Amino acid sequence: MHDDPRIGTVRARAYTVPTDAPEADGTFAWDKTTVVVAEAEAGGETGLGYSYTDASVAQLITKTLATRLSGLSAFDIPRANAVLWGAVRNLGRSGLAANAISVLDTALWDLKARLLGLPLARLFGQAQERAEIYGSGGFTSYDDRQLREQLAGWVERDGCRAVKMKIGSQPERDPARMAAAKAAIGAAHLFIDANGAFTPKRAIGTAQVAEQFGVTWFEEPVTSDDPAGMAAVRAAAPAGMEIAAGEYAYTLDDLRGLLGTGAVDVAQADVTRCGGYSGFLKMVGLCEAAHIDLSGHCAPALHLPVALAAPRFRHLEWFHDHVRIERMLFDGVPVPRDGAITPDLTRPGHGLILKTRDADAYVV
Repeated sequence: MHDDPRIGTVRARAYTVPTDAPEADGTFAWDKTTVVVAEAEAGGETGLGYSYTDASVAQLITKTLATRLSGLSAFDIPRANAVLWGAVRNLGRSGLAANAISVLDTALWDLKARLLGLPLARLFGQAQERAEIYGSGGFTSYDDRQLREQLAGWVERDGCRAVKMKIGSQPERDPARMAAAKAAIGAAHLFIDANGAFTPKRAIGTAQVAEQFGVTWFEEPVTSDDPAGMAAVRAAAPAGMEIAAGEYAYTLDDLRGLLGTGAVDVAQADVTRCGGYSGFLKMVGLCEAAHIDLSGHCAPALHLPVALAAPRFRHLEWFHDHVRIERMLFDGVPVPRDGAITPDLTRPGHGLILKTRDADAYVV
């Protein structure tokens, strides 16, 4: 173990990967995904972090934040976080700045674990042995055949006990799409995600329709910027349907607002947005205090070690885009078995290594 390694070089690059088909949800459409990857060095080891965000985040890291970390102890992550959050005070904490700090925080935790020769799951400690996953995709741009094949594949191939589809861009089509999805997945649970497409009244009507298709999870029925509206949907939703949100909780205050208004049955957090592993662990504490379960949003390979540290952890989102990109760009990604993933405790850190040659084809 190194006595007191100091952070040296910090670098970041952006990579843009085309989707394998046009994708859309209730409020957005896209044909490519950008991931910003950062590496931090100390004591002869390198830690890696990333976020699905805009390419400008790489510039924010290299031109504004990297020099603030230089010379700090790689073991003192709380000090590094205080420096980083202080550096973005006048930029605004949420959004791109939070994404940049999330990238660096996950890289620093990976670096610390590698310096100690430990897998991150051991460094954080495990409350769970495995992370249950649910398949996520079912984009509104898909036809019914694509929808059925994708959702059924997660159930049949990976053993997922739940799958999630997007709704809301063409609400009149959603009942037929939900019926097709439920017929394809059999006894598995059907989740829906509106990405904030509806007003509270419209969302309540959608929840009542969705009940007949066995929907047990309704994510972001209204925008997360309206926690009171979401709380109204939660109060009126069928008893067997949970309301979930939190993927846009960039700070503890964001999540505290959702929990304090009774907006959700299950909270979500995203390590690539919420301040990295440090922010995620703080959100674990908030959920403990509120007696609310927590679900990891997207980026499943990066979430795995910290999700297992959460006593009230529910599951990870096995999101089509991110699973595909993580397999393309990184070695060491987890492989599903019986609807769950487990950490490789023979690999230090989170176990992920950038496949530089493969990634270079997508560099921005």
